[in-house]
Formats: sequence, structure tokens, C-alpha cells
Amino acid sequence: MVSQFISPDKVNLLGDLNYDFPEGIHAIGRLDNNSEGLLLLTTNKRVTKLLFESDVPHKRTYVVQVERIMTQETLNKLRTGISIRVKGGGYYTTTACEIDIIDKPSDLPKRGHEFRDDLPQTWLRMTLTEGKYHQIRKMVSEVYHPCKRLIRVSIEELELGDLAIGGVKEIEEEEFFKKLKIENWKIVLPEGSSE
Repeated sequence: MVSQFISPDKVNLLGDLNYDFPEGIHAIGRLDNNSEGLLLLTTNKRVTKLLFESDVPHKRTYVVQVERIMTQETLNKLRTGISIRVKGGGYYTTTACEIDIIDKPSDLPKRGHEFRDDLPQTWLRMTLTEGKYHQIRKMVSEVYHPCKRLIRVSIEELELGDLAIGGVKEIEEEEFFKKLKIENWKIVLPEGSSE
């Protein structure tokens, strides 16, 4: 599905989930059609600005399956920053990120088209503080390890955990912001004004 509630195209939408979403809800950030995992939804219009347009970087962690066996040398290239092509045809050097080779997670839900287990592959855990368009896919492709699966498992301390595919979990606003490590989320209105 796409990470939105309305679309002119005939696609699966968030509103198709079996859940009674409140008026004014929207997704914070997106997952492309081929990505999986944690997606934040809110009715608070300030969250996107506080989370993704803030001077304080916020960590997003992904589990990534790539083709072929990745060497330590390649891992270090990705870790220290790599040049990727960005919109408009230019290049951008990614900031340093946390990246480690991990075992294949045992609790991943099956998909319709799995990458064959008998082919050489590497599973990675990557934590970024920036999110250029298709950044992880471009990073691993740049070092000749095409991405086969990409799953966002956390944003700061908000974790996907064992939430089922298409599952929704409500979180109180105060806990939501605390787990996202955002302290300036309460709007202070000038005295005598109303909203």
C-alpha cells in the first residue's frame, strides 16, 4: 500500500485498513511501495516539522537485505558516507551512519516474492539521521549490493516490535513525543488567544 489516505491512482491506501482513523490523520514521512515497517500517523500537524525539519537529528533504524556478501571494507564506505545521485541529477554525500551486518531476522513475515535463500545475501541493520529519497536503496546500490528488502524497525524509541502487517497501535501523545525525543511539542498560545 502507499503511505497516504487519498490518491488519484487505483492503489491500496491506509484508509483501506480495518481501523476507524480519526479525522485529520496523516502519515509522518513515508515508506515507498516496496518498503515495509513502522509508519507514524498523527493528527498533530506540527510533528513532521518537529521530527524531520528539526535542527536535532532523529534516528531511523532499518533492517535491510541486499544481494551478495558484503565485505567489511564496503561496510566502512557506507558507514562513513557515500555519494548518491539525487533529484535534479546532482550528487549528495550521505552523513555518517550506523551500519552492521546481522543474522537474518527469524521473525520476519513472509512476502509473496521472497529473495531466494540459496543466493548469496547480506542482512544489515542501518541507522540514519537523514532521509533523502530512496537513500538506503541508493546507498547499497552504489556499492553493488542491490536492496531486496527494506524494513523500518524504529524511529528513535518508537519501535515496530511485533506489530502485525496492517496493524495499528494507538499511543498517548505525551508518550509518543517522549519516545521520539521531542521536548518542544506543546504549543504555547499567547495569553487571551484561542485555537
